[in-house]
Amino acid sequence: MVLSHSTAPKKVSILGSTGSIGTSTVDLLLRTPNKFDVVALTGNSNVKLLAEQARLLQPEFVCVADPKNYTALKEELSGLNIEIGAGESAVIEAAQRNAEWVMASIVGAAGLAPTLEAVKRGATVGLANKESLVCAGDLMMECVTQHGATLLPVDSEHNAIFQVLDFNKPDSIEKIILTASGGPFRTFSLDDMQIVTPEQAVAHPNWSMGAKISVDSASMMNKGLELIEAYHLFPVEERNIEILVHPQSVIHSMVSYVDGSVLAQLGSPDMRTPIAYALAWPERMAAPSPKLDLAEISQLNFERPDTERFPALRLAREALQAGKSAPCVLNAANEEAVSAFLKRQIGFLDIPALVEETLSQFDHQSMSSIDDVLTVDRKARRMALHAIEKNR
Repeated sequence: MVLSHSTAPKKVSILGSTGSIGTSTVDLLLRTPNKFDVVALTGNSNVKLLAEQARLLQPEFVCVADPKNYTALKEELSGLNIEIGAGESAVIEAAQRNAEWVMASIVGAAGLAPTLEAVKRGATVGLANKESLVCAGDLMMECVTQHGATLLPVDSEHNAIFQVLDFNKPDSIEKIILTASGGPFRTFSLDDMQIVTPEQAVAHPNWSMGAKISVDSASMMNKGLELIEAYHLFPVEERNIEILVHPQSVIHSMVSYVDGSVLAQLGSPDMRTPIAYALAWPERMAAPSPKLDLAEISQLNFERPDTERFPALRLAREALQAGKSAPCVLNAANEEAVSAFLKRQIGFLDIPALVEETLSQFDHQSMSSIDDVLTVDRKARRMALHAIEKNR
């Protein structure tokens, strides 16, 4: 899909506007109000913030995923000319509304169905919901091709690759290199990680993110999910995707070419930079991110990841290699394990252990429809929850 250079405001929707990616997107929209018209906003349960965003952006439609919050949202927006909805069907409706650009930033597998609805309209989708590709990568990419949609990766790593990868000459690509900060436990021993708390796990050293993504970063499962996402987004084989720990989070990822050239995209660790790139594409827009000062940073460090201390990386690569339902099971089990850790039901190192147990016990199968994906997701969650109860 090629966007025109019309001066008319771009019609946009945000699926998951109250999360960290959503609030950063709202921040950019408010800084350039004449360039965008907001069609729809969705949130999960943070009614106060969702209503505040709606009053500022004046969308056509606002919905909350949790139906219990419908009355509260309706009261908050009383007197405004804004349609209000609640529940999963309302989130789907938001994705179906006629926005030419959609931010898909609902966290977890819950974002799969609405993201697909936006794709089916042939919209340009800013993809921050990596789980859509992890759970249903082949189906998602087939849908993109079939409906002429455009996926613009918003994760800083994939956005970086998108900016420096020559899609017209895939044979010239040797490998892509996903960088990882290493998270707050990069230098911790296994004994140290055995006793870490949820508060420690969500305190990311470089990025401001929600609790689930922060824990994924701490376990490096986030990088494993990004490995699977990159496999579907870019024309490279699994063996040609490398992960490299880069604690400063300045180089967001790199592409290595057959002639020895390595192209990197650099920037401050601020998600408003990749969001702005996707929002304005194929142009660029100003963003308030801190400007990079390499002299002040003075040095950039790199190291190979330790898959013994961070087995999530190994599990993700093995799931990608296994194919079929394995990546979907990996994601579902991880979501349940992270939730249990945040509730203090299990320890930090139990997260990858429970994921591996679920993967090993699951009878993996091919998935030819979204219903198949959702069935696998539900079954994997039940197995993971059973393992959590058994190990408590």
